[in-house]
Amino acid sequence: VLQIVSYVNTSAVDVSVQQLSLSILENMVPTSRLLFELVKKEVTLDRLLAHLQVTNPQLQLKAMALLIALLLTATDAERRDMMDYLREKNFRQFIHKNIIHSSEPLGDEMAHYLYVLQSVSLNLCEQRMRSPMDPYCQEQRELLQWLRQSAFEPENEGPAGGFSTERRRSLCAKEFRKLGFQNNSNPAEDLRRAPPGLLALDNMVYFSRNTPSAFSRFVLENSSREDKHECPFARSSIQLTLILCEILHVGEPCSETAQAFYPMFFGQDHFFEELFCICIQLVNKTWKEMRATQEDFDKVLQVVREQITRTLALKPTSLELFKTRVNVLNYSEILKLRQTERLHQEETLAVPVLELRERLKPELLELIRRQRLLHLCQGTLFRKISSRRRQDKLWYCRLSPNHKVLHHGDVEEGTCAPPIESLPEKIPVADMKMLLVGKECPHMKEKSSGKQNKDVLELAFSIVYDMEEYCLNFIAPTRYEFCLWTDGLNVLLGREMTSERMQTDLDVLLSMELKLRLLDLENISIPDTPPPIPKPPSNLNFCYDFSHAEQ
Repeated sequence: VLQIVSYVNTSAVDVSVQQLSLSILENMVPTSRLLFELVKKEVTLDRLLAHLQVTNPQLQLKAMALLIALLLTATDAERRDMMDYLREKNFRQFIHKNIIHSSEPLGDEMAHYLYVLQSVSLNLCEQRMRSPMDPYCQEQRELLQWLRQSAFEPENEGPAGGFSTERRRSLCAKEFRKLGFQNNSNPAEDLRRAPPGLLALDNMVYFSRNTPSAFSRFVLENSSREDKHECPFARSSIQLTLILCEILHVGEPCSETAQAFYPMFFGQDHFFEELFCICIQLVNKTWKEMRATQEDFDKVLQVVREQITRTLALKPTSLELFKTRVNVLNYSEILKLRQTERLHQEETLAVPVLELRERLKPELLELIRRQRLLHLCQGTLFRKISSRRRQDKLWYCRLSPNHKVLHHGDVEEGTCAPPIESLPEKIPVADMKMLLVGKECPHMKEKSSGKQNKDVLELAFSIVYDMEEYCLNFIAPTRYEFCLWTDGLNVLLGREMTSERMQTDLDVLLSMELKLRLLDLENISIPDTPPPIPKPPSNLNFCYDFSHAEQ
């Protein structure tokens, strides 16, 4: 063993001999504790780091393999000491610069070693993650109090000295509630759940110490909101720590084949804590975007989990890039992505389905046109526009069953559906020239200001008819009636239906029709291109002539 070690520790030895020696030592380390201790003692971490700095990728790979074997075989305490030493030597930054971003492409084997190194480093958080808070531990209680003081003490420090013990306890409970602890009289209870245990407390303290302005802004901003709308910092931090542990697989054994490492992990010594600092601010941002209340807490954290996993899947090379991308991926973007994925899942975006959708459109548009005309035949009760402050009169308008005449006339209050013969005024459809809506209507030109008038403006439409260009002016009772009447009148004028209701109806009908048509194809993938049509046969002698058989 010492002979092999000497080849590794001597620079003058041939590179191929060093590679083979490193490989032998790597296979030797896991076999016995005695050999592990011997190799660990003789081949120092400094020596391995020197081998990693060479330009030969194969030598780098063998040195990394031995380092990983030593880390995996070491006890928890030894592993922690080794990782601390590597941190002092800026080991992660070296890997980030010279291995991940080197000119040579990263091989599968090196990718696996980097995954293991990441996993081993993150698993150093496991002990804190699985340790619940001990309410009798002085050190842990001091951390909690420090967290409270860093958020509120400057404003309360002066008068607090003169408070009685009871008053002081009440003030502390109030401040812990503002910090977002559910059990404000004894906040240690919130940290009894493990995981995330003490790791959540460590993250909160790190956030408050390293980004004090962001911490103060988070806490004070939510202290000034209504109780039900405030985003609870402590509760969010505890849940977020748990989410990050699950996403990063903290506490899980290393896979023997996985290669999924995050390049940005090697660019930062305090990766987990720095990632938490970015994500806790993301929680507050998403909370505001969703206009969430306390009842929506789980929904918000579910969206945040999705934002983090989607951004990590893009493999950002630095935490700064992660921060930029995760903030761009806001709540509305998440909703759009979910909708698109749902459509892909239902195969409504497949090329043949889109073609089928286009074929179905004319038939369904005709159905909507018939429905609109039928609604016009049933008629609607309208109010007359009055400039005086008296009760507006009512009038009724309906289309004749043959779709050739519009009948209208005044009616009394309480009239439901007057017969068509009782409506004296008539406008032949053939005389109708155009349809005007909103500000274009003659009865709306003087009424453009004020909130009430704006509401009326959205419901106004007019028919221009006859050679003299008379106008019949309408104010629809609801937006729904406005859409149906304007669509129906456009159909009578031979124009396209343009209302938002038409688009909604068309989407609903298309969705239902497509689902019915594709019912038999459930769980069958539809190809984008149709199968090729076979060539015609050389002769048609196989055809059977039915006419002779029948005779």
